[in-house]
Order: sequence, then C-alpha cells, then structure tokens
Amino acid sequence: MLTPSLSIFANQAYRHYWIMRQLLSAARQMQAVAIGWQVYDVARQTRSVEESALLLGFVGLAMFAPVFFLSLLGGQAADRLDRKLILVVTNLIRVACACALAVSPFFTGPVTLVIVFGAATFLGVTHAFSPAASSALMARIVPREDMRQAIAWNSLGFQGAAIGGPAIGGLLYILGPTTVYLVSAGMLVVATVFIATARTPRHEKLEGQRGLSMVIEGLRYVRDNKVVLGAISLDLVVVLFGGVTALLPVFARDVLHTDTVGLGLLRTAPAIGAAIIALLLATRPLTRRIGAWMLGAIAVYGVAMIGFALSEVLILSMIALAVTGAADMISVFIRQSIIQLATPMNMRGRVSAVEFIFISASNELGEFESGVAARFMGPIGAVLLGGGMALVTAAAWFRLFPQLAKTDELDHVDEEPARPTG
Repeated sequence: MLTPSLSIFANQAYRHYWIMRQLLSAARQMQAVAIGWQVYDVARQTRSVEESALLLGFVGLAMFAPVFFLSLLGGQAADRLDRKLILVVTNLIRVACACALAVSPFFTGPVTLVIVFGAATFLGVTHAFSPAASSALMARIVPREDMRQAIAWNSLGFQGAAIGGPAIGGLLYILGPTTVYLVSAGMLVVATVFIATARTPRHEKLEGQRGLSMVIEGLRYVRDNKVVLGAISLDLVVVLFGGVTALLPVFARDVLHTDTVGLGLLRTAPAIGAAIIALLLATRPLTRRIGAWMLGAIAVYGVAMIGFALSEVLILSMIALAVTGAADMISVFIRQSIIQLATPMNMRGRVSAVEFIFISASNELGEFESGVAARFMGPIGAVLLGGGMALVTAAAWFRLFPQLAKTDELDHVDEEPARPTG
C-alpha cells in the first residue's frame, strides 16, 4: 500500500515543478471555458447550432495542427536542449497569448474570432514543445523509486486544477472574458517564476546524434514496444471519437439550457470523478492486471458517454461526466506509469513527444471531429457515436494488442536499452 506522503515535496526541484504544473493546468482550464463560450456566443449571433458547433471544432484543429507538425521536433529539443529553459520560454509565450485573448472582446465578431484562432494556434505551438520537456525533466528530478508517487501527486494536482479552473473560469466570465484571460495570465507569470527558480540537474547533452536519426529512433522505439504503442494508441482512438469537451457549450446552452456557471460545472464534473480515482490510486495503486484494468476502464467510459448524450438534466449529465473522468483517470495513470518506467532515460523526450502527438490528436483533433460530427449528426448523435466507438475500441484492443491486455504488474515494465539507428 502506497501512502500519499508530503515527503516528496522536500525535493525543491519537484516542488517548484509541481506548482508550475498546477498553475499552468488551472490557467488552461479557465481559458478553455472562456474560449469555448466566447466563440460559441459570437458564432450563434449569425450561425445555427450545428454551424456554431463546427466552429468550436475548428478551434481544436487550430491548436492541434502545430502539435502535429512540430511535436517530434519538440521531443528532439527536449533531449538536446535545457528542458527548464524550454518550459520558461513556452510559458512566456502563453502569457502573451493570454494578453492577446484579453483584448479580443473589444473588437467586433469577425476580428474577435481572428484573434482567438491566432492565439489558439500559438498555444498549439507551445503544446508541441512543453509536454516533452516537462515529462523528460520529471524523470531527471524524481528518483525511479519515487516515480509512481510523483505521478499520483501530479494526477491529484492536475485534477484539482481541473476542478477549480473551470468553476473559477465560469464564475469570472460573469465579469467578461477579459477578466478570465487576465487572471490566467497572472497565474502563468507565477508558474514561470516557479520553474525558473527550480534547482534542476544540469542538462546533459547528447553527443554524436543528428536530428533526423534521433526522431527516427524515437518512432522506432514506440513502434516496436507493443505495450507502449497499445497504451497511447488506445487513448488516441477513444478520445478522438469519444471526447465531448468541445461540445459542452452546445449542451450547456441548447440542450440543458444553462449558462456559463453551468458550463463550468460540466467541465468540472469529469475532474471530480478523476480526482477521486487519483486519490485512491495514490493510496492503493494498481499493481496487478493493469492491462485488463485499462481496457475495462475504457468500456466504462463509453457507457457513461452514452448516458451523458441521453441526459436532459444538468445533475445527471454531471454524474455521467464524472464517471467518464474516473474511468479516464485509470487509463491515464497506467499509461503514464508504463511510459515513465519502460522508456530509457535518454529517449524520454522523444517518446513523450510521440505520446503527446497521440494525446493531442485525441483531444484537439477530437474536438474538431466532434464539431464535424455535430454538424451532420447533431450534438447528441455525435456523442452517442463517440460512446459506441469507445466500447468497440476496448473490445478490439484485447485482440490487436494482446501484450497490453496481458500486462500484469507495473513493476515488471522495465526500461529497455535504446537501440542505435541505422
């Protein structure tokens, strides 16, 4: 039994890193609420529900495109450059984006949308570089024996930010989107100060490797490690089709007939379910039959998503979303543990970059898919499709990735030596 202990925060570098992560997560959640409602509200002035939902999908596409084209470069950068410096620079870019978003409401509809989409694109650029650097840096500052403890605390902190961020964002939106963006900018400044002052180990440069060969090596490793490939591709397929985040403004306004506070509650609900599971995993981490747990959680996710699609009552919709968050938390914990424990230290940046391409594709590109599906099937039909796809995927992965399904103990997922390319 693993007891959640504050002793890990005696590590100054991890303490500053953890605070930075939570401030960044909360700021992103607040911005997501404001962007979603602002774009949908502007779009509904001249467009139908379905057309406005499609525009929300394009916001996700704007954030995904830079990730798709630049993440492998970001992974290479995380293995070659100072990871803390990468995080400082990307956080400063996020501050600039938040300031640009803060002035967007002062313009007319089309200009507002141009500013929002431009900021979303630059935020996508930061997402192409910071996750790989963040994941690789944690592997340097946290000893292997403390890694599961760190992952559990990261999950708890993230879910806490995911609970508070949307709720605060929804409340602040009453004062206007500018207020939300300025508060998030202040949080990002503080996050930058914390990571800049973290006493991290000196970066060790990789010698004798060129950029293209490093990228190919990372891709080959993920391709050949079926457990890692199965874990990250599972998330890609399920959230790509089963994500509902982009459509929450649609459900809040036109299905459940609520306001920005209700939207904040809907965005908070999955985090509440995830936080409960994260706390349980911090005290009683999964140690056996982790593959079966992961695939079973995906099946539960699909059933809950179907329940959300059919609900017309706010509290029932929140309960269904809380169940999806709880199921997703099990999958995320197992996936992150597998990647941190199975990946060689000198490849963490590149493997994390490949992982984030899959994750970002499932989130941002999934938002675009949701918008397109809602345009032609309606928002309820789009979510029903996603829930059904999650159930089909859980069944299919038992056969497509038997190594993942049969994975038993996390402690036996050990690092494999990196194989030279060529």
